[in-house]
Amino acid sequence: MANKRDYYEVLGVDKNASDADIKKAYRKLAKKYHPDVNPGDKEAEAKFKEINEAYEVLSDSQKRAQYDQFGHAGMDPNNGFGGFGGGFGGFGDFDFGSVGDIFETFFGGGGFGGRSRSRTGPQKGADLKYSMEISFEEAAFGVEKEIKVNRMENCKTCGGTGSKPGTSPVTCKHCNGTGQVQYKQSTPFGQFVNIKTCDVCHGEGKIIVNPCSACNGKGKVRNTVKVKIKVPAGIDNGQTISLRGEGEPGVRGGPAGDLFITIRVRPHPLFQRQGNDVICEIPITFVQAALGAELEVPTLDGNVKYTVPEGTQTGTVFRLRSKGIPYLRGSGRGDQYVKVHVEVPKKLNEKQKELLRQFAELSGDENHEQRKGFFDKMKDALGM
Repeated sequence: MANKRDYYEVLGVDKNASDADIKKAYRKLAKKYHPDVNPGDKEAEAKFKEINEAYEVLSDSQKRAQYDQFGHAGMDPNNGFGGFGGGFGGFGDFDFGSVGDIFETFFGGGGFGGRSRSRTGPQKGADLKYSMEISFEEAAFGVEKEIKVNRMENCKTCGGTGSKPGTSPVTCKHCNGTGQVQYKQSTPFGQFVNIKTCDVCHGEGKIIVNPCSACNGKGKVRNTVKVKIKVPAGIDNGQTISLRGEGEPGVRGGPAGDLFITIRVRPHPLFQRQGNDVICEIPITFVQAALGAELEVPTLDGNVKYTVPEGTQTGTVFRLRSKGIPYLRGSGRGDQYVKVHVEVPKKLNEKQKELLRQFAELSGDENHEQRKGFFDKMKDALGM
C-alpha cells in the first residue's frame, strides 16, 4: 500500500472531479497506454494496470467514498474493509481486451474495427447496501456483529444452471451461442453491420429446455443469510464498511457483488464525539467549585477520580489524556475533555438564605474578580 500512487494523481484529476471528468481522463489514458497500442512495452502495460485500478475505485461511488476516508488502506481486504472487486489482485489474470473494447465501453456499438464485445461473458453480481446501528462504545472499541442479509443465491438444486438436475441448457441455434445476431444493411455509403441481442435466448447464448422446479429455471433463489462483520475500533457515524463477495451472485460465472454496510452510532447519554476526542459535561455544586473537590468522572474505560482546584469557574474544561476514541488508522487514542458547570441551588430554606447573605457581606466584591472587573469597565464606559 505504501508504494501506491494516489488514484486521483494516477488519472490526473483533483479530488472534487465529477464522474464525467474521471471517465474522460480514464478514456484518454486508457487509449494512450493500452497494450494493443503499445505491443511489448512493459512500462505502458504497468501504467495501464495502474490506470484501470484507479478507475475501478473512483468510478464507483461507494468505493470512492471509502477511498476518500481511508486511502489505500480502505481498499485492502486485510484491514477489514473488503477492498474492491474487479479482478485487480496482482493483475495476473487481467484481460486487457482491445482498443475496440475501450471505444465500445464509452461510445457503444461495435463499429470500431468491425468488432463487438460479447454480451454473454461473466458479469459481476449487484452490490448490496445495509445500514447497521451500533452503540457509542462499540464504535469506539470495535465489535463483531452478525447480520441477516436478504439476497439472491445460486439454486442448490440445479447448481445455478436453471436446468432440471440431470439436464443441461442447450446452445441457442439462432445466434450459435453468441447471444447476438448480426444484421447486414446495404446503403449508398457501403454495407453496415448492425448487432442486436438475440431475441430467442435474450442474450444468454443458451436455452433452458427443462427448467429446474426449485427456481423455475432462473438458477437463483432468494435466501436470508447470516453474515459476520468485524467493525474496526474508532469507526465514526456514517462511515461504510465493504465486504467483498457478499453481494448478489455473479452472472455466467462472474464474481459476486459486494456488501456495503453503513454504520449508524447511537447517541450516548453522557458523551459526545468530536473527531477522536470525547466531550463530557459534569455539574458541580457551588461549594465544590469554591473549595475544590474530588470528582468521580465517567470515561469510556470506567469512572476515574479527578480533583478540581478551589475557585473553579463554570465552563472550565479539564483534559484527560488518552481517554478518547482510538484512531482508526494507527495507534493511540484521542483525549477526553471534561467541562464543569456550577449548579446554582433553586430551593433554599431561610437558614440557608441567611448564611448566604452573611457570606456575601463578608466576601464583598474583592473575592469576585470577574464581577469587580465588569463593573469597573461599566463605570469607565458610562463615565460614572
